[in-house]
Amino acid sequence: MITVKTTVTASLEKAWDFWTNPEHLTKWNNASDDWHCPKATNDLKIDGKFNFTMAAKDNSMSFDFEGIYTNIIEFKLIEYTIIDGRKVKMSFEETQNGIEITESFDPENVNPEELQRQGWQSIIDNFKKHAEQWH
Repeated sequence: MITVKTTVTASLEKAWDFWTNPEHLTKWNNASDDWHCPKATNDLKIDGKFNFTMAAKDNSMSFDFEGIYTNIIEFKLIEYTIIDGRKVKMSFEETQNGIEITESFDPENVNPEELQRQGWQSIIDNFKKHAEQWH
């Protein structure tokens, strides 16, 4: 598994809401400034589905990032299976410095693992910026 993490200066409730609420997801869920997330649906419950549309801002390409939740412990843990079968595990932990978010995922077989790590880290870094902006 590949792991990325960040620490967010926000309340646990706010960090959780900003991570899971489609209204906020569309504002931070992108790996680079030339991409965005124009649409997000999220049914945050076990066996619930999510779908985040990831699109180039110039409309040259887009794809749907989809999955099904397998385990949720409110304010602590989110686990899901991406539509291609890969597993993802996220934890939210209160620390002295803020909310530490750790995300571990099975790599895919197309792109080098370091590129995948950089992309997912960039997304979690965008989340940190968004959450702290609204703190």
